[in-house]
Amino acid sequence: MSDADSLEASISSPAPTPDAAGQRIAIVTGGGSGIGAASALALARDGWTVVVAGRRSEPLTTLVAEHPELDLDCCVTDVTDPTSVHNLFARTVTRYGRVDLLFNNAGRGAWASEIDELDVKEWKAVVDVNLNGAFLCTREAFRVMRRQDPQGGRIINNGSISAYAPRPLSVAYTTTKHAISGLTKTTALDGRRYGIACGQIDIGNAATDLTTNMADGILQANHEKLVEPRMDVADVARAVVYMASLPPEANVLSMTVMATTMPFVGRG
Repeated sequence: MSDADSLEASISSPAPTPDAAGQRIAIVTGGGSGIGAASALALARDGWTVVVAGRRSEPLTTLVAEHPELDLDCCVTDVTDPTSVHNLFARTVTRYGRVDLLFNNAGRGAWASEIDELDVKEWKAVVDVNLNGAFLCTREAFRVMRRQDPQGGRIINNGSISAYAPRPLSVAYTTTKHAISGLTKTTALDGRRYGIACGQIDIGNAATDLTTNMADGILQANHEKLVEPRMDVADVARAVVYMASLPPEANVLSMTVMATTMPFVGRG
């Protein structure tokens, strides 16, 4: 079955009856693995109804199958496609009546490259997922949260330590993560009058498949390689749950969660 067929099937499948007694509804993008999967599981264990979105169906269905006790819901979604993103939110509202939380987690990197050697297609691909995808999901979440009753909700953006301090040869990734900080602050400002809170979690060296190269050494500012420590991805998920669990009148605008001894403070 193709991803498009899976999306169509998930949209047309029977909808659970919404819980009128205060069910909290969350959407997690990039939820098939890594930080997204860990956060989806942690939110579900904290009592949230979680819609796990991702581009590929297999990791999503595997995650759901491995945790039947959590009653996770999955939806194949391409965050770079406005129609696919709209369908994710429309499907969620149809099934559950509202959206209380969006964790904008989907993202990707690029091959280490000198600026003048970075392929333009690679640049556009990173911008499309990391920035355009986050905007498209924010736009849909904002639209829903602004108009639902009770009004409001919370958006958490996955930034990065690279939103503050770049690594060498990372122009596409670093640029998009700096831009996420602007998206976060603008959403927090424009969401005030609608009860929409927005915050950003900046993560340093979570132990996922994307950071396995750190065990062999990763390029530093002086272009030497250094093995960097990593932290359990479950600790990142706990921080996401904390941000999500705050009452409407409180918000974490920016949080940095990092391996204690990673070279960030004083980088460069």
